[in-house]
Amino acid sequence: MMDITHKTHITELLKASKLSITDTRMKILELFMESNGALEHSSFEKLAGQSFDRVTVYRTLQTFLDKGLIHTIPTTDTSIRYALCKSDCSEHDHHDHHIHFRCENCGTTICLDETEIPVIQLPKGYAAHNVDVVVSGVCKECK
Repeated sequence: MMDITHKTHITELLKASKLSITDTRMKILELFMESNGALEHSSFEKLAGQSFDRVTVYRTLQTFLDKGLIHTIPTTDTSIRYALCKSDCSEHDHHDHHIHFRCENCGTTICLDETEIPVIQLPKGYAAHNVDVVVSGVCKECK
């Protein structure tokens, strides 16, 4: 159950992003805030304890991506993981270029916002469009 402070914060996030406040948007943001890491699309049905229409969840996640509320995390399989953005992200200024850590045992994926991505020297004539860095290992809970 969401406390009043949590609910107020989520409401403010939606308003700041010029999004209408719906139960689905509120619940999905609540799940992000309560999670210890990134979430897959299927996680929302499991964690919510209620059924969400898959299309509604997909559209909500896409809207949150477009508005700079969440970002995607690269995976080694075909799944997509999503994590909350830092508060300084916006629709036109997204800061999702950082390193992620994925536990090999439990699959938990977290953002390492404070760890800088190393500078990559490309050969002359090459241009990078994106850099995805995922460190794999064992998290503190599985150690």
